[in-house]
Amino acid sequence: MELVDAPHSKCGTFGFVGSSPTAPTSMMSTYNRFPLDLVKGKGSWVWDKEGGKYLDAVAGIATCSLGHSDKALNKSLSKQLRKLQHVSNLYGIPEQEELAQWLTSNSFAKSVFFCNSGAEANEAAIKLARKYGHIKRNIDNPVILCSKESFHGRTLAAVSATGQPKYHKGFEPIVQGFKFFFYNDSESFENLFDDLEKTGPTIAAVLIEPIQGEGGINIGKKSFFELLRKKCTSNNVLLIFDEVQTGMGRTGTLWGYEQLGIEPDVFTLAKGLGGGHAIGALLANKLADVFQPGDHASTFGGNPFACRAALTVGKEIQKRDLLNKVNDRGDQLKEGLIKLSEKYSDIFISTRGVGLIQGLVIKDDIKITSLDIVKSALEEKLLLVSAGTKVVRVVPPLTITKKEVKELIVRLDKCLMKLS
Repeated sequence: MELVDAPHSKCGTFGFVGSSPTAPTSMMSTYNRFPLDLVKGKGSWVWDKEGGKYLDAVAGIATCSLGHSDKALNKSLSKQLRKLQHVSNLYGIPEQEELAQWLTSNSFAKSVFFCNSGAEANEAAIKLARKYGHIKRNIDNPVILCSKESFHGRTLAAVSATGQPKYHKGFEPIVQGFKFFFYNDSESFENLFDDLEKTGPTIAAVLIEPIQGEGGINIGKKSFFELLRKKCTSNNVLLIFDEVQTGMGRTGTLWGYEQLGIEPDVFTLAKGLGGGHAIGALLANKLADVFQPGDHASTFGGNPFACRAALTVGKEIQKRDLLNKVNDRGDQLKEGLIKLSEKYSDIFISTRGVGLIQGLVIKDDIKITSLDIVKSALEEKLLLVSAGTKVVRVVPPLTITKKEVKELIVRLDKCLMKLS
């Protein structure tokens, strides 16, 4: 069976050629899927159509915040379906306003734009940054600085902002106006910034992830992000955080920026925001006058059903004290992964991560890839996901229990024993 690097949605996962679980299919061949059809879920567990039970440490790729078939989510969405699902943004939507108020009251943001996905949220951020560059910095051709190894989505502008050339291939010409520096490298950033600004205002914004997810679970350094904040503030440049994967409690704080001790000017959300339902958001502070009516829109963005899902997720995170639980389970998971990395030191260099976004880093000089481990774990009925070819990503639901984390480590140990 041929192994292929097959980017999956916003996360660059991997699949197997010729292993589609259902054949023939009427679907376009944009995914190489694992040979598994999932039909039911409960909490941290999912079942295939043959009744096989799997421990899910993927959670829809860091999306199912409350796990599968959560009672509170089921109850609130069933009630919403009996009321109103969609009316478009031509009219006021009470659920949308309630969600916007929850988000702004629990962050630094003053205003919110709703859309349907992380890529759309980042597209909105790119448009906001460009208009800001035109009207606030008087730049004819605004540039946005992004980091290498980043990932910001699959739409044309978002993928152009992504600092991985492999995602650009076949889609040239990519959107212009993006320049790249090395993540966590102060010299690389300052040299690029100063070079572009030396003849006059050129930069509209810096777009960056607090933790690079698909890029390999690379954790942002506080000193580096403090430099970004200082540089952007002194030059009237927007600092934009892509929190599509880190937002809504994944790191043990509600927002990833809280891990770094600074606030951006703008941040984007999706994934865990809806707990498995399609919603994205752009949140900004003191930029309400940049976008005017007609500048940006979304037919489905922030409809009553999606907003009810996100409101339920947010309130349940607070009600169940999930942030503290994420920290506890994250510490437990990290401790288990460290022990495995030491036990299988012939495979791993180290671990990376915070809260419930964790990774095992594979040695560069061995043939084993993250796909090999994900495939082996599947045989132990454990679902994992890659973050590039050399990092195994572990992103279970925020509701995973102490017992389930122990079981996750046991199953991962069994699969590694086969590979070692």
